Amino acid sequence: MSKKTVLENVPVEKNKCYTMIIDDLGSEGEGIGKIEGFAIFVEGALPQEEIEVLIVKVKKNFAYGKLIKILKPSFQRVSHLCDVASKCGGCQLQHLSYEGQLEYKTKKVEMALKKIAQLNTVEVLPALGMEYCWRYRNKVQFPVAKHNENLEIGFYGKRSHRIIDTQKCFLQHEISDKIIEIVRQFLQQYHIGIYDEKIHKGLVRHILVKIGFYTGQIMVCIVINGRELPHKEILIQQLQCIEGMTSIVLNINREKTNVILGNQNHVIWGKEFIVDTIGELEFEISPLSFFQVNPVQTKKLYQKALEFAQLNGYETVLDLYCGIGTMSLFFAKKAKYVVGCEIVAEAVEDAKRNAKRNHIENVEFVQGAAENVLPVPADVVVLDPPRKGCDERVLNTILKINPKKIVYVSCDPATMARDIKILVQQNYCVKLVQPVDMFPHSIHVETVALLFRNETDDKVRTI
Repeated sequence: MSKKTVLENVPVEKNKCYTMIIDDLGSEGEGIGKIEGFAIFVEGALPQEEIEVLIVKVKKNFAYGKLIKILKPSFQRVSHLCDVASKCGGCQLQHLSYEGQLEYKTKKVEMALKKIAQLNTVEVLPALGMEYCWRYRNKVQFPVAKHNENLEIGFYGKRSHRIIDTQKCFLQHEISDKIIEIVRQFLQQYHIGIYDEKIHKGLVRHILVKIGFYTGQIMVCIVINGRELPHKEILIQQLQCIEGMTSIVLNINREKTNVILGNQNHVIWGKEFIVDTIGELEFEISPLSFFQVNPVQTKKLYQKALEFAQLNGYETVLDLYCGIGTMSLFFAKKAKYVVGCEIVAEAVEDAKRNAKRNHIENVEFVQGAAENVLPVPADVVVLDPPRKGCDERVLNTILKINPKKIVYVSCDPATMARDIKILVQQNYCVKLVQPVDMFPHSIHVETVALLFRNETDDKVRTI
């Protein structure tokens, strides 16, 4: 059967314009509507909007359209604060009011649990938002490139490796803009080689900035395809003038890869790490350390996870994917004992130092993949896996441990729902689900879910 025959009953044609009404938002934040019952996906459109759309791609069961004109705007549409928001791949929802964003993210979690986990009766609490939803990120990592001999520093455009040159980002801490400008001028003035990923030549690949929101300490890390940065003394001198500058590092990444950081760090000025706090706890943050990017919401997230666990001081807690020990140390304040597991050896060493720094002794950290952890007795298992979710072997290990409670922290509702479905099929039930907006103006949402072993008679108080 030819492609033309397959598309004969499709009510739209490529390169033609139509008028339509948007009904909903998809998982990537795109508007979804129908023309004669045929689904059309339109980036940048919002529910209840009447729009003019140009059809750019037609499939058997749906089509993609380009927003040409908004005939009737949504009451939740707002103007972009950023000049490059429509080009940059970072802010998919900046045109939607913040109240609308929170509603969207709550619904996104609900839909994942219903469609993927097949849980229709679980209550999802309204997403916890921010009072001020700008300038919230404590980390920025900008790729560096040259295009037509022009230096470009910014974010990758949507679905591409083309850099959108960015002078100011309203999601980053204000000091990041100043640091990037200093580095930009340095690279231009001293004609420093810029990395070309197509031919794997050139020196400077990325600029990484980490900021301690509560301590004011700053780390600048230049990722290079080499061993040395020419004229680095001048850059050090310029960066030292910024209040709070604590660490300047060269990260060596000579691999032909899309991975941003290499494994070697050379401190060229200051300390090997910066320090920041979450609540009463202090954490050392190195270039390779994973630390949540939104410190204000991280505190809410961890407090909610701890609240869900309802520890009484007699429990043993197993924290899988523990990173530098942030959540492990939070739980250690309320538990009898905590074991943290992490595959990255450097993160385990960071976690041990963080425990010592906070004078917490009822915790230990072991290095290894979560799926290889031997089943150990634990009353509560805490999970904070990467976006891809848990390996099936991890879930099998948890089921062998058979904890009374599981606190699942996730940055992807779909993979969380997939994993929860497996756990529910094996004698667990979902008690509480709380989305937390860690990433305003993006489609991403963090979620905390509490699961109980079915045979328990414990009652869960209202949160």
